[in-house]
This record gives sequence, structure tokens and C-alpha cells, in this order.
Amino acid sequence: MKPAAFAYARARSVEHAISLLGEHQGDARLLAGGQSLIATLNMRLSSPSLLVDINRLPDLGAISVTAGIVEFGALVRHVQAEQSETVARYAPLIARAMPHIAHPAIRNRGTIGGSIAFADPAAELPACIVALGGELEIAGPHGRRSVSAEAFFKGMFETELGPHDLLTAIRVPAADAKTRAGFAELARRHGDYALTGLAACARATAGGLSDVHLAYFGVGTMPVRARNAEAALDAGDIENAVRAIATDLDPAGDLHASAELKSHLAGVLLRRVFRQLSEQPT
Repeated sequence: MKPAAFAYARARSVEHAISLLGEHQGDARLLAGGQSLIATLNMRLSSPSLLVDINRLPDLGAISVTAGIVEFGALVRHVQAEQSETVARYAPLIARAMPHIAHPAIRNRGTIGGSIAFADPAAELPACIVALGGELEIAGPHGRRSVSAEAFFKGMFETELGPHDLLTAIRVPAADAKTRAGFAELARRHGDYALTGLAACARATAGGLSDVHLAYFGVGTMPVRARNAEAALDAGDIENAVRAIATDLDPAGDLHASAELKSHLAGVLLRRVFRQLSEQPT
């Protein structure tokens, strides 16, 4: 299929992009990597009157580390993060997740900001940002504001972004010597959306792990924190953590996996990720 007719405009600045969105009263869409948008246009699941191209906006394509914070501009490409030594050192969870995102052709064009703003519940990066306790910077008609990752995601494909808003930056705490990261997912084929996935981070202690954060994806309408399992892992009890998954998650079955299978896979992934967190050098 081909998309319905639309107009095209190239934004000269963040403010110009916001102005263009406002002029079309919610009937405009932002074009960044386009890896999700183009598919929805071609299938006519989306039919905006205007596409606002933000690919040439300055200062949104850099990765930096300042005062213990890693900042990703919203236009950072997946491949850029995947190949970055800075990300490998200071954001190892994101580095672990990157090879699981679709295929190289998608990662060459797709953007970190686009993936997070699209908020697909089976996508890897939203769960990573939630597990890391990240923060999102949003620019809108009334200026810029910051929102925690957990507050940003509202439901399936729903976020804190308003119709005239633009996601400009993603910030996560920089890893140090005590940071531990774990990531795993199960999909029918490499590159497919995960049936179930888990992003995790923790702090290493003399006796094990503390401050464990577990964010599941593919099991709800948005990333899901497994807080009872987190508490069990803080206490060093993996068996109790696996049992706690039954109270933390309430997945719905779909065409690819039943609710029971997803719950089982969540426990399998928890064991794998726990080993990753525990086996990293202290």
C-alpha cells in the first residue's frame, strides 16, 4: 500500500518544529528515523496532513557524559549508540540491549528518541530507560520540562508527550565500578519483537546485590517494574524472586504466546539476568 497524501516541512529548530505542530492542531507527525512511522503511513494506520522532518535539527544527535549523567540527544541513531565506547562504559545496559533491536538496516536509521516516543510495549529501550531510572526532556509550546521515565509512559503507545511536544533528550545515571547491568529477551526470530524481555540494573555489594531494578517488556501495555522480585533479589533470594513474578506481572496472551507462556518466560529470563548481574566482576 501507499500512504495517503501529506505535506512535508523541514524544521529549522526545535521551536520551529513545535510551531509547525501547533499550526496543524494535532494533525502533524514528526519524522526522525521513520522506522515505525513509515510502516504505519504505508498501511494507512496513520494519515497526518503534515510530516515535520526534524533530522537536521542541531544538537540532538550527540551522546555526552556530564556530572554523572549520560545524555542522549533524541536523534542519536541506534547504530551510533551501539558502536559508542562512551555508551559501553557509562550506559552498559543500553549497550547490551542494542544488538537485540530489530536488524542492522533498522538500527542504521532508527533513533533512540523515536523508539522511546513511539512507546511500543514490546520495545527494548523504553524498558531500559525505566530500569535505569532515566529522565526525559520534553520541549513544548510553554518551554522545556523533565519527566521521569516511569511517569513518561502512560499505556500502549501513550506517553507524556502532547500533540505539540517534542522529545529532545534522554538522560540516565552514568555507570561506575559498582554498577551491574543485565538484559535478555526471547523472540521467535532474532530481530522480531520479544515475546518477553527484561532489562535490569543493580549495585554490587560485598554480600551480593542491592538497589535492583527490573523492567519487563512485552508483558503489559508499557514497561513493568517487578517490585516484589526486586525486593527478593535485594535479599539475595532468586527462588523467591521467581515466585514473586506471579504477583508482579499480569501479561495478556496474544497471537504469539499465551499469558501462561509469557509468565513462564519471565521467570526464565529473571534467572538468566540474575546470573549476568551476579557474575560481573566486583
